[in-house]
Amino acid sequence: MEGGTGLDYDRKSAVKEFDDSKAGVQGLIENGVTKVPQMFYCQQYNINDSSVNESNSKVSVPIIDLTGIHDDHVLRDGVVRKVQNACEKWGFFQVINHEISTHVLDEMIKGTCRFHQQDVMIRKEYYTRDPSKKVVYVSNYSLYHDPSANWRDSLGFLMAPNPPKPEDFPELCRDIVMEYSEKIMRFASTLLELLSEALGLNRGHLKEIGCDEGFIILCHYYPPCPEPELTIGNSNHTDNDFITILLQDHIGGLQVLHDNKWIDVTPIHGALVVNIGDLLQLVTNDKFISVQHRVLAKHIGPRISVASLFRTDDESIIYGPIKELLSEENPPVYRNVSLKDYSTQYYAKGIGTSALSYFKV
Repeated sequence: MEGGTGLDYDRKSAVKEFDDSKAGVQGLIENGVTKVPQMFYCQQYNINDSSVNESNSKVSVPIIDLTGIHDDHVLRDGVVRKVQNACEKWGFFQVINHEISTHVLDEMIKGTCRFHQQDVMIRKEYYTRDPSKKVVYVSNYSLYHDPSANWRDSLGFLMAPNPPKPEDFPELCRDIVMEYSEKIMRFASTLLELLSEALGLNRGHLKEIGCDEGFIILCHYYPPCPEPELTIGNSNHTDNDFITILLQDHIGGLQVLHDNKWIDVTPIHGALVVNIGDLLQLVTNDKFISVQHRVLAKHIGPRISVASLFRTDDESIIYGPIKELLSEENPPVYRNVSLKDYSTQYYAKGIGTSALSYFKV
């Protein structure tokens, strides 16, 4: 797996060998790998280019305190304005005092770690690329399509509209995944209300159009990397959903592209990161923006994050700009699109480019 460069390198065989192992990137670490295999080489861009990396900048992703939003109209109005500004200018923000205890968040990180660090033979039982499965352990969902693999393994759960049976969850994280998902769904409902208000719409508008009917949890595990300058944890991309709510541990590595600079999303214990997905940019007619983000590979680790993605589960649904947001001065930027057509274009496009441009009027 470590060897192979130049003319003798057979990427197709290397990818198949890696996938057939069903052990993921963690399996490479467990086997004592000291060099990054060529299938992980990231040639998409210079990930260490200081001209586009503002790691030490004073610029930071907005942090929004949700204290009092259910009881005080003045506080809520202030939060709505901050959410609006963050969604229009950044497409990313962090929330604190969101009413999910740090204990639950910490346990979710630990549960993810337990699964990915357990005996490889037990992990393998969950390894699959079958899209019909509701519990999926896999390394790189689009491994066979991407030009380079990411230094990351994932455990995914399709939680809505029909969650897995309790016995289908891995035992080492069953209880915390079920508890965490329940609390995140409740928080997502609050968040969609704030986003609706930030658009000047009825509080329930985004829920009414199905923005939280489909819900997926992705428990990402980024093992320590022996040569982080050669690969990346997660290639730059936008999300193919309405909103993503992310729990990240203390390691860091998540970056967002803002004003053509990569800005660190600094971990805050107890906070949740929220970002706008492509579908919300489409229905808001570019009022809210879905922006490129990535995760760097690091010597230290593992890094753990848990992404909760909200979108509709019905691929036949047609989405277009919300009529209440349109006017003569603000005509539709996008044509109406079925979720199936959007998803097809999202996966067919090159890495790091938006699928939305394809659907512009």
